[in-house]
Order: sequence, then C-alpha cells, then structure tokens
Amino acid sequence: MQGLEILGVPPEGGDRFDVAVTHRSYAFEQPIPVEHNERLEFLGDAILGAVVTDLIFSSYPDLPEGEMARLRASVVNTHALAAMARALGVGLHLRLGRGEEASGGRDKASLLADTFEAIVGAVYLERGIEAVRGALLPLFRNRIRDVLEIGERYDAKTALQEVAVRDLGAAPDYRVTSTGPDHDKWFTAAVYVAGVMRGEGEGRSKKEAEQNAAREALALMDGAVAAAVPGPGERPSRERGRDAGSS
Repeated sequence: MQGLEILGVPPEGGDRFDVAVTHRSYAFEQPIPVEHNERLEFLGDAILGAVVTDLIFSSYPDLPEGEMARLRASVVNTHALAAMARALGVGLHLRLGRGEEASGGRDKASLLADTFEAIVGAVYLERGIEAVRGALLPLFRNRIRDVLEIGERYDAKTALQEVAVRDLGAAPDYRVTSTGPDHDKWFTAAVYVAGVMRGEGEGRSKKEAEQNAAREALALMDGAVAAAVPGPGERPSRERGRDAGSS
C-alpha cells in the first residue's frame, strides 16, 4: 500500500485495505469468491460527502446554498475523484479481473473514483473519522481554493446529473419550449427528476435555459431529496453519474 499513506492508509496495509482495492471482477474470478470493495465504496461515498460538505460550510460562511452545492459537485464527482486517484497512484494497487485489466481498467475513471471512495471507507473503519479528515482536508481544501480562485464553476447540468442519479436514482429530463419569431426566440426549460419538476429556467438559447433550470434545481435539491421516497419495488441508486457499465 505504499504511496497511499496520503489517504490515511498505513504502509503495511491490512485486510480491509486489500478489500478496498479489490474490484468485483477480480473477486468473482477466484476459485472461492472473495470480498470486493462495493460496500466500502458505499460507506466512503457518504463519509467523503460529509467531510467535504462540512469543509465548504465552515470555510465559506457567506456562500449561499446553491453555490455550496455547485462547489461540492465540482470537487466530488467521478472525474474529479478519478484525477485525484491518478495523481496518488491508486490504479497501481487495483486488483482487477482479466477482462477489466485487458480493457484498461486501471485508468478507468469510474473504477478509480469508486476505489478512492472505498479507501476512504476503509480508513474510516480502521482509523476513525479524524484520520479521514486529516487525510482529506488538505487535498480538498486546496482543490476548492483553486476552483474559487480561477472562477471555475462546474457545469450546472453535469452537476445536477451527478446529484440526481446519486440521490434519487434518476437522470434529469429537460423539457424545453420556445416563443417568438425565429430571429428572436425565447426559451423556457423545466427539468424533471423522478417525475417531479425540480427547476425552471429561461434564456435566449436552449442551452442557457437548461443551465438556468439546472441551477435552480440544484439550489432546491437538498430539501427535495429528503422528501423523496422511492415507490414500491424501487431501489434508489447511489451512483454518481458514472460511466454506464464500467464498475
């Protein structure tokens, strides 16, 4: 596990950390299937989200709710986590099945992001929340500062996709109407998630209207998610808008 100390993993590793880097493709290829990292990933996703949310909340007291949601989405998403995992050499430690290995799984964004979260979950269980915070805060404090300094904002539609699929198990559905003559059209967009309208927006282009609808939805989603209850037989997904079929 050398190289992963920055995430709180002890140099000697351990059984739980071995599980954290074990993809299900490897586990199911063994003569006797072994434990894989999906349960740790589930736990790590929640722990990571809480730590980053607390960091943003405490560090930027003047930032409104919608901006906090967008800022969090800009640093906790598949591609951002995968980039961080690459920089830390997480891919070198992955235990993959033959098919995943052959298809370039060690550099696949979804696998790297999943494993990053699984490692967070393992560190939490083995060493506690303070060890997790001690590892994550320096990494994400710098990234958040960089995002704010360069004025970067995560694309609102992409951010909403991440939040909606993760929290409600459904992708956003945009419905756009327009008024006015061809040379002076005005667009109105409504975005629905799980059959419920979550936001509306207007603009001089379809793209602008959809972005504004996504921004409004992001600002409202925290309260809306709490009220959303899956219907009979439904199981909310915890995916973060990952690449389909890649984990």
